[in-house]
Amino acid sequence: MHITDKVSLGDTRLNDSGYLEAFALTARTGIQQYLGVEVGRPDLKLVNVYRDEKEVFSKRSLDSFSKIPMTNDHPGQPVTAANWKQVAVGTTGDEVLRDGEYLKIGLKITDGDAVAAVQAGKRELSVGYSCELVWEDGEAPDGTKYQAKQTNIIADHIAIVQRGRAGSRASIGDSWPQHTPTPEEKPMTLKTVTVDGIPVEVTDQGAVVIATLQGRLADAATKLSTIEAAHATAMAAKDADLAKKDAEIDDLKAKQITDAQIDERVKDRGDLIAKAKAIHDGDYAGKSDAEIRKAVVIAKIGDAAIAGKTDAYIDARFDLLVEDAAKDPVRQHLINQDGKPPKPNDNGQQAYEQRLNDAWKGGDK
Repeated sequence: MHITDKVSLGDTRLNDSGYLEAFALTARTGIQQYLGVEVGRPDLKLVNVYRDEKEVFSKRSLDSFSKIPMTNDHPGQPVTAANWKQVAVGTTGDEVLRDGEYLKIGLKITDGDAVAAVQAGKRELSVGYSCELVWEDGEAPDGTKYQAKQTNIIADHIAIVQRGRAGSRASIGDSWPQHTPTPEEKPMTLKTVTVDGIPVEVTDQGAVVIATLQGRLADAATKLSTIEAAHATAMAAKDADLAKKDAEIDDLKAKQITDAQIDERVKDRGDLIAKAKAIHDGDYAGKSDAEIRKAVVIAKIGDAAIAGKTDAYIDARFDLLVEDAAKDPVRQHLINQDGKPPKPNDNGQQAYEQRLNDAWKGGDK
């Protein structure tokens, strides 16, 4: 995380070239307060952050404060080789020392406007640095409770600001009379707020407004996520319903029969009824194919013979009866033109009577 911390200058002087040289009290150990929005937690109003002296005075941390750029207020991003020429107004020195709970470091302000700003009363400093925030509840050696602590502190610039977080001690020392600002010149107390990852200095009131807006934005994002999830669920349900209807339509299409299939079914039905009547002259209207076969089998061999038998068994017995009927040439010859067999036990009597009735018509002798 990249955040800022306000510190100080001291023991200043102007050299013959007009450069301002001084010693600065920089990063302080102990507890410092941040707005929640400054440390990426807009859900919290204030956060106590603990900076252990082992982290502040580690060799890696001390080395990072040596020979880094000075800026007049914080730039919108960390200072690197890419933007140094545009934002730097000076540099820190080589040597970094411990002064009680502070770091003490020499610096030189080489930009005329920045020197003039310091002379006009802009005397406090703010360190821009990166660190890792470890979120945990703890207690500092002085008994103050904290919610997070800093580790891996790496400085990248020091900015001249109106008010510093480290207190009034963290200010530029005077080698000229102190200028007392008028009410119009009185600097405002500024807070550093992180907006989209960029540290921005604003007034206390501005920080509250930004925190409020960030909270509303977070709420809006949550509501949008809820709406999007509900929409996705509704669309999934609609897609499932459409898929079900499409499947039903496909099923109906599969069940539709063509004219050729109708003709084939009519032929098969006629053949079945003809076979049934050849075996037993019954009324088969309105019966299914299976019911016709069963009726014929019962008529020939009785109910008891097929009691408890499967449809496959009944179909097989029907096929046997059809084969038997096909083997009886007399019976087949006596079937009428309309496909009806003669009356039972007729033995050709009906045909004989028909010839007698037709004898008066004459014919071949």
